[in-house]
Amino acid sequence: MYKKLIPCIYLYKGNAVRDFSDHTILDTNPAALARFYSNNNADELIVYDLSAGDTEHEEALDIIKSICTEAEIPVIGAGNVHRMEDIKKLIYAGCKKAALNYSKEGNIRITKEVSDKFGKDKIVACISEVSEITDNEPLLADYVEELILVKERCIKEAVAVSRFPMIVSVPEVSLDKILELLSRQNICGISGYAINENAKELTAVKTLCQTNGIPVNTYESRIPWEEFKLNSDGHITVVVQDYKTDEVLMVAYMNEEAYHMTLKTGKMTYYSRSRDELWVKGETSGHYQYVKSLTADCDKDTILAKVSQIGAACHTGAHSCFFNEVMCRDYEESNPLRVFEQVFGVIQDRKLHPKEGSYTNYLFDKGLDKILKKLGEEATEIVIAAKNPNANEIKYEISDFLYHMMVLMAEKGVTWEEITSELAKR
Repeated sequence: MYKKLIPCIYLYKGNAVRDFSDHTILDTNPAALARFYSNNNADELIVYDLSAGDTEHEEALDIIKSICTEAEIPVIGAGNVHRMEDIKKLIYAGCKKAALNYSKEGNIRITKEVSDKFGKDKIVACISEVSEITDNEPLLADYVEELILVKERCIKEAVAVSRFPMIVSVPEVSLDKILELLSRQNICGISGYAINENAKELTAVKTLCQTNGIPVNTYESRIPWEEFKLNSDGHITVVVQDYKTDEVLMVAYMNEEAYHMTLKTGKMTYYSRSRDELWVKGETSGHYQYVKSLTADCDKDTILAKVSQIGAACHTGAHSCFFNEVMCRDYEESNPLRVFEQVFGVIQDRKLHPKEGSYTNYLFDKGLDKILKKLGEEATEIVIAAKNPNANEIKYEISDFLYHMMVLMAEKGVTWEEITSELAKR
């Protein structure tokens, strides 16, 4: 089991602040901060909602949704939980897990209910006192995935008495202290200000952990450099894809040093043949490529890199280097997501630029109730068609339903990326 390094975002009035009690603003864009942590090799992220009142809380949930989209690592949502509905809102905002505050009796009471509803793997418990563990051991064992120790004063005793996996929040401490804590069997991760302060150095911290025999999640190759078949210059070709869309972004080359640097930093690093030097993609433009996966082809003479692309991949400013059409025959796109995106794009365009006589604009003009009425009718048509022997009929009805569903998505501001991300989490 890998030990985790987990930064925290303390969300207060729309800003990321220092901690629970110190509301000094660290960043006015929490979503961008979340991406920064993700890009710097954090394993997970904890977001504490410190808002007061329903209005602030709803605004915080919108920010948490943006954080979950930007982070590209699992997010644990915590704070302002009073009932099952609050856990549901955090999960629906995109959080991988939601936290119950065990200093509140009401949170303890709903543990079984929310665990049964969403799954034990979705629920963690925030602990401020060791008694919150010892008094609730059966409940924690059956319904909670892991604990977050939010008070430093309880760490020593909790580690001594608890058999549960624990994330411990620590203030400014030395690297030696971090290593000491991670070496303990029941501590599964470190969070808090100590990790936030070292966010730029998380890769180095993980290297130090490995040196000390502590298992951490790093970029490690299953294929040694010596097994690759290189060209006459000692390089291997790298084809780069956007990990979300599979769009081919660019082609470049690596030598051995660039290969190992990519694995060490998590940033795509190439060898520039024209400049005869290493080239970290994005070092001057800020358009970094963060590694998601590296896969060799059957002959091991080409690497396919799937990356999270920041900005444009091409020096011209285009997202992909491949935009000069050489030839093209007409064909129908068959990639399901691309078809959905294309149709959805037309629907969104109709909303922004109405077209006379458009049925889509008729639905938008009539409003939400009309859209919902049509969606319900199409759902019923699917049920009727499913009872008939001809499979073509259900194909047509499902297509009608999906169209009306996309109109609803456009009306409510929901995208296919959000839908597919939610499905992937399930």
